[in-house]
Amino acid sequence: QVQLVESGGGLVQAGGSLRLSCAASGRTSRRYAMGWFRQAPGKEREFAAEISSSGAMTRYADSIKGRFTISRDNAKNTVYLQMNSLKPDDTAVYYCAVAQESSYQIAKVGSWGQGTQVTVSS
Repeated sequence: QVQLVESGGGLVQAGGSLRLSCAASGRTSRRYAMGWFRQAPGKEREFAAEISSSGAMTRYADSIKGRFTISRDNAKNTVYLQMNSLKPDDTAVYYCAVAQESSYQIAKVGSWGQGTQVTVSS
């Protein structure tokens, strides 16, 4: 099983930037797709972005497309989420996830991180 630890969350003003990191250990995470989900107060957890095991394929939720970029460094077993042009609606707990079986998409989550809070003030 893969263990995931997120970092990089915090408080930022609207229009600012943050970079989230997710360090993976345990089962060889580099073989599997990884991604980010987020959960705003009072809402369900939702998909944000995912990246294939090689990094060649990425997919984003429409709400963040063009503002956020997901990437990974398999040598460091780390996935990143660069968040630019942040909006108050981006305020949420951001969770890292690894696919249970697939190398190209997260059809089923194998492991979750503990989450990191991102707060965007207006």
